[in-house]
Amino acid sequence: MNWTNKLLRSGIATWVVILLIWQGISMQSSPDFLPGPWKTLQGAYELSEDGSLFLYMGISLSRILSGWIIGSLIAIPIGLLMGKISILRLLTEPFLHFIRFIPPIAFITLFLLWFGIGETAKVVLIVYATLFTVILNTMIGVRSIKEDMLRSARNMGASEWQIMQYVIIPSTIPHIFTGIRLAMSSSFMAIIGAEMVAANEGIGFMIWNSRLYFKTDWIFVGLLCLGMMGFLMDRILTYIGCMTLCRYGIGRHSD
Repeated sequence: MNWTNKLLRSGIATWVVILLIWQGISMQSSPDFLPGPWKTLQGAYELSEDGSLFLYMGISLSRILSGWIIGSLIAIPIGLLMGKISILRLLTEPFLHFIRFIPPIAFITLFLLWFGIGETAKVVLIVYATLFTVILNTMIGVRSIKEDMLRSARNMGASEWQIMQYVIIPSTIPHIFTGIRLAMSSSFMAIIGAEMVAANEGIGFMIWNSRLYFKTDWIFVGLLCLGMMGFLMDRILTYIGCMTLCRYGIGRHSD
């Protein structure tokens, strides 16, 4: 039974069931309407022959990583300060909760107008998609620190910078990693919308352009590529989170 448990835990059994269901449903419809796994694999091979699939994946991933890293580097210090400084939180939190409900895709036209149709508009859109999720999670992490910990550090003569460095930041790391993982998924959603509207390369462009040729299998290839890239990035972040938490002695970072 050990191999059965390992199979179930790895998720392979789930994928086999999903593929079988997908294949069964696709056999009841036209391949142009719902291509099956084999048809989708053939589409991936077609797109890979000239290297366009891997090129589009690389371009989309580079845009996502650029905006996500910049957004996270901006958001984490802001979240730390908002969580620590009450007056700053009172002044900025209402605006934060107002603007975070405006989806990134709503700003595509404005960003294209302000930053042009090049890479800058797309990266800025990812930065916007990243900012508020990371800020809120970081701020909540700071606010969740027990006041006794901060008071004890002050009583031992620690400066505010030392409290931030040795108490607040280590205690907030689990919330920060939760925020940047959630922001990564938002980044994927934002870039696909941007590439569909204003791009000549990328997975979003490939999905949108496939409709012109009624290549439904290419659309499924794009969807699967997005899922695989997102899954891989999430696993990498989870591993980095585990290593960071273990380094600070906080414990294992859970999914």
